[in-house]
Amino acid sequence: MTPADKLATLRGWMADHGLSAYLVTSADAHQSEDCPERDRCLAWLSGFSGSLGRALITADRAILFVDGRYQVQATRQVDPTLWQIAHLHDAPPEAALRSFSEPLRVGYDPMLWTVSQIEEMTAAIAPAGHDFVALSVDPFALIWSDRPAAPMGALRRMPDEVAGESGAEKRARVREHLREQGLAAWVVTRPDDIAWLTNTRGRDVPMHPVPLSVAILPVDGPMIWAIFKDKLTAGQITPDPDVEITPPERFLDHLAQIAEGNAIGLDPNFAPQAVEAAILKAGGTPVRSDDPVTVLKAAKNAVELAGYRAAHVKDGVAWTGFMAWLAETVPARFATGNPVTECEAADEILRLRQQQDGFLEASFNSISAAGTNAAMCHYAPKRAENVPITPEALYLLDSGGQYVNGTTDATRTLAFGPVSEDVRRIATAVLKGFIALSSARFPEGSFPHHLDALARAPLWQMGLDYDHGTGHGVGHSLLVHEHPHRFGKRANPYPLLPGHIMTIEPGYYLEGQFGLRIENQVEVIADPEVPGFCRFAPLTMAPIPLGLFDMALLTDRERGWLDQYHAQVRMRLAPLLSGIARDWMLAQTEPSAKVGHSQGLPRNE
Repeated sequence: MTPADKLATLRGWMADHGLSAYLVTSADAHQSEDCPERDRCLAWLSGFSGSLGRALITADRAILFVDGRYQVQATRQVDPTLWQIAHLHDAPPEAALRSFSEPLRVGYDPMLWTVSQIEEMTAAIAPAGHDFVALSVDPFALIWSDRPAAPMGALRRMPDEVAGESGAEKRARVREHLREQGLAAWVVTRPDDIAWLTNTRGRDVPMHPVPLSVAILPVDGPMIWAIFKDKLTAGQITPDPDVEITPPERFLDHLAQIAEGNAIGLDPNFAPQAVEAAILKAGGTPVRSDDPVTVLKAAKNAVELAGYRAAHVKDGVAWTGFMAWLAETVPARFATGNPVTECEAADEILRLRQQQDGFLEASFNSISAAGTNAAMCHYAPKRAENVPITPEALYLLDSGGQYVNGTTDATRTLAFGPVSEDVRRIATAVLKGFIALSSARFPEGSFPHHLDALARAPLWQMGLDYDHGTGHGVGHSLLVHEHPHRFGKRANPYPLLPGHIMTIEPGYYLEGQFGLRIENQVEVIADPEVPGFCRFAPLTMAPIPLGLFDMALLTDRERGWLDQYHAQVRMRLAPLLSGIARDWMLAQTEPSAKVGHSQGLPRNE
């Protein structure tokens, strides 16, 4: 089917069901960032492959809503004769719906839209008189003729000695929280929460080691885990005695039985609207609150933290070998007319990671972006395009790995030739913001959005900014983007406490010219010098090549932070490197200034 045929078929289905509009989302029933192919309905319909998007389809309009990360990508991927592109936050679907003067019947799949999403949109469009219709049928099951089957990835066990706690102990902690809140059960719809609760990992979606499934955790009685049994059988997984396996299609039946006359907890930001509807229909009381599983999972225990540190040293060996290889190979190959390509570079960082003990797979598709492509925050290189990395343009790599004991995510931007003064000044502002947040001292329990401006302030002084968050949580051999913590402009009401893992990744992007970003993973630790305060201790162990920056614009304190960070990198990696990689690392980590004016860089061991 052509893109036009797909829209026409969906519109025909809408007409048959008495709908004047239909809402499509990039999400699956778990609000996963990266869905299995069968759930990528928005991508199939529009051609847009980004991880976050929505669409509003009417009889004569098709509007794709994406955030700032994907504006450039969306314009390249969708047919402009069929689709209009709007900003997801500045001009969301509800704003588009309000622009229609005639009342609409707007259909949606209640398993794909959350309680909060539907409630917010319903309130926003109420003055327009539109009617939201929760449907019991999935149109894509009918119109997508070659839709892939549901994934059946085998589970693997996360050993208790790697997790630092048994699944039974974790479930007991959650149950205690539920008792305190007066809840009879909690509905678990996030697969990474289930992976944590059961000490298992999945293989349903590459690079996202979670078992796609849902569960109900009662205060009394076994956890009801709605998952295809073949996934456990294939991985030779025997459920714990307090875990009952049931087919996914029976999930709502079990929920109705437990909900009758009881208070059932759910997270409205992630639970499907169909879940709350089922609780109400059964005579239960849905209680909306923050997900206790997610909050407990975010606070890493001592064993998990040790695993992160070990994984990052291994990842640092791969990163250093990669950057040393690039520094030597890019100019030499370009001079001979056989340049290194974006995909070749992505292959090389993967190859180097595969040499590390405990490496499982990448934690996401590497963003290997040369020149103007780096202006797309979530760019994906394509082998057919064979884009070269040249000395005349910046090169950005955002890449990470899944290890048995941790998940990594880092970004470096490199220059292999002369850099204009304007680009150098902007890059230095990004570096200053990166250092400001990385070196921050803050009261324990501060919210992430209270600190976000530290990373943006140097760019703001130049009248510049970036349209993405400054950082996110990272799972323990789990999702590289872990809820609930986010550095960003939007409020994030989850306090930062010792044991939380975050990334710090400011950047700047000029469409059609260049993009740059610096990213480290950090651990929140108790400040060793000031009681009641916290600091960030770096986990990422990879040199930050300084050739892109104007070092004269850095303060003594900023230079001191860099020197102390590079001293840690040198100490951790020097015994593990040899040859060109070791020589390059030693050169890149040479002190740039005296460190006397710098607040000490904390250590996380």
